[in-house]
Amino acid sequence: MSENAGKKVLVTGASGGIGRAIALAAAKAGYEIVAHYNHGAEKAEALKNEIEALGGTCSLIQFNISDRADCIEKLEKWSEENGAFWGIVLNAGICRDNAFPALTDENWDDVLHTNLDGFYNVLKPLVMPLCRKKRGRIITVSSVSGVMGNRGQVNYSASKAGIIGATKALAVELASRKITVNCIAPGFIETDMIKDAPVEHILPTIPMGRAGKPAEVAAAAVFLLSEDASYITRQVIGINGGII
Repeated sequence: MSENAGKKVLVTGASGGIGRAIALAAAKAGYEIVAHYNHGAEKAEALKNEIEALGGTCSLIQFNISDRADCIEKLEKWSEENGAFWGIVLNAGICRDNAFPALTDENWDDVLHTNLDGFYNVLKPLVMPLCRKKRGRIITVSSVSGVMGNRGQVNYSASKAGIIGATKALAVELASRKITVNCIAPGFIETDMIKDAPVEHILPTIPMGRAGKPAEVAAAAVFLLSEDASYITRQVIGINGGII
């Protein structure tokens, strides 16, 4: 039996891209996956079927991470019925890129309410059950944009930098409870989010000369979920091909 049997891991934004890769990799490592989606029901169901075909366990949960009441209702109900998660991977997020003078109020609000408020909305109902268990892993997904800033992404960079600060502060608060809190900051990764990006201009800025793969991000997440990562907390791990 896997040492991870019975350990439930929530992955937000699991219906595509990096979230899907993390859910699959964690399932292969023996964790029981709770895959979150908001609008991508068909993709989430396909992920569930794929995990189960591999012999893993996956259940689905739907809520809007930018809607605090929705998060509280769904996650408190889940915790009451199932207990605390072992791991929480906060991956869900959006971007609305534009030059700062052209950003609309909606561009700013949508990105901040989803990416940054989502940190609070998802974790607030889940942290106390973790504290009572005195164990667990929290992994946030920021971005190289949140570390160094990026042209056309003032809103996105602000939200992702905020996640880094929140991660570091929460890590300090939860360390005595044996709960680690770390951040992964991917760079240019092959997902739908970069499909319209100017690849020919971006690749020359990456020392490794290529885009990363979702599985490479997932590998880091699975390690941070493991018992072997029990002394790693408050860290930001860049997966970016050496861009910074």
